[in-house]
Amino acid sequence: MENKNSHAESVSQQFSPNASNYLTSAVHAQGPDLIKLEAILASYPQAVVVDLGCGAGHASFSAAKAVKKVVAYDLSAEMLAVVKQAAVDKQLNNIEVKQGYAESLPFEDESADIVISRYSAHHWHDVGQALREVRRILKPGGKVIMMDIASPGHPILDVHLQTIEKLRDTSHVRNYSTGEWLQKFNDAGLRIEALSSGKLQLEFSSWVARLKTPEHFVIAIRELQKVSSEEVIEYFSILADGTFQADTVFIEAKKI
Repeated sequence: MENKNSHAESVSQQFSPNASNYLTSAVHAQGPDLIKLEAILASYPQAVVVDLGCGAGHASFSAAKAVKKVVAYDLSAEMLAVVKQAAVDKQLNNIEVKQGYAESLPFEDESADIVISRYSAHHWHDVGQALREVRRILKPGGKVIMMDIASPGHPILDVHLQTIEKLRDTSHVRNYSTGEWLQKFNDAGLRIEALSSGKLQLEFSSWVARLKTPEHFVIAIRELQKVSSEEVIEYFSILADGTFQADTVFIEAKKI
């Protein structure tokens, strides 16, 4: 428990002061995954949706246009304040906010129709426990939609990705490969029905500015990029200014 609390503290320290940066971040505010999410949720107009690790609320805002109710859930009170105000500004009256851990959800058994999560799981202390909690709160046949940066799986590429992620954001835990996701969902009693992958371009200067990454860590990332093998440079499409591409995963699963 002590480790989870200390990690939670680290996540909060990283994100709380930068909450407004995530509301205005183009990477977070738009993308084909949000369009796809809204299209899927359009078939569930009466659904109660929990957005797990909602951040500045972009997935919540997309969901709220399609469903009956969205609970935006996050560890950071500052992030939730941003979501609450943005929901008012966008006239989305069906969003409520709730604070807490991904691994311990303050919701009744079988109380949610759908759980969504976007760009959050790589910060969670224990993804397996979080997914078991997701299964507990889902109604029978309930749906999970998970969107995140993914590991390529190959050891050389994986080490590079995890290293730059940790240097940029000390609260980073792990980006998981599609194989790891399959196992975690299966172990939690959630059956994956669809899995697709994509690429996300991350413009370097805004990527580090969002979290106010200290200069010495920014320099370390750039130096690591410069000495990386051709295989790494080509795979991540690393440009001269440090801009690169990361893999993304979009998972649809059902409670079994």
